[in-house]
Amino acid sequence: MKIRNKAVCFVILVCFAVLSAYSNEKTVDLTSIVLERFNGEPSPGWNDGRRQRNYEFSWGLAASKFATTTTDEDGNETSFPRSRYVESWPVSLFGRNVDGLELKSFGINGRFDRKGYNWIDVYPVQGEGDEARPFEIPMPGRIRYIDLWVWSGGHNFYMEAYVRDHQGAVHKVMLGHINHQGWKNMRASIPNHIAQAKRLLPNLAELRFIKFRIWTQPKETVNNFYVYFNQFKVLTDTFEEYFDGRDLYDPDLIPVYWAEDND
Repeated sequence: MKIRNKAVCFVILVCFAVLSAYSNEKTVDLTSIVLERFNGEPSPGWNDGRRQRNYEFSWGLAASKFATTTTDEDGNETSFPRSRYVESWPVSLFGRNVDGLELKSFGINGRFDRKGYNWIDVYPVQGEGDEARPFEIPMPGRIRYIDLWVWSGGHNFYMEAYVRDHQGAVHKVMLGHINHQGWKNMRASIPNHIAQAKRLLPNLAELRFIKFRIWTQPKETVNNFYVYFNQFKVLTDTFEEYFDGRDLYDPDLIPVYWAEDND
């Protein structure tokens, strides 16, 4: 009898666990969205199927204090790091037959005067020349993963991504070591402690992408190296629960409702 009672209790507990799991299950709509193709043209923004963000940006570079500056025989200076778009791409991503596609990759050429924990920042900018200013890319939905194709020559470096939450706090996300040879798909998950939702409406609190940072290691050579980027995208949950009156907190409709000519 005791064995039978224990068996009944076990079945009941299992049923409660299953029901609890289903009752707490949240609807998700995971979508892969490309934020930058690195084809040499200004990024046009993104469209997640529900919303569209239009903007244009290019890429800037900054480096720690031991970045090299060289002078040739004619007195012309070259400052590192420097960047260039090249007509090459990861074959694993696009294949070899790319007729009709204008594919390129974004290259970074770095040099430092001494070994150590040197860094290079790769960040979005708007404007040109002296008018260029850092730009933070708004990322759609609740981001699960950051995804980037990286070419490396085998140097023992590593990379980080920096994002800003809705409260203005900056978070560092480790992408990993880039001591591989050739192209590799780098992916990093966004930790749960980085807030992407709020208690008050609108609940969605989108992250903004600030920059990538390449770090050198103290024992690795830094006198000349190359790193290339291609296709920066995110895997994001774009599901938003419907409720009566949701349009009153739609950021695209609020300016329309509160326009002066509606009085």
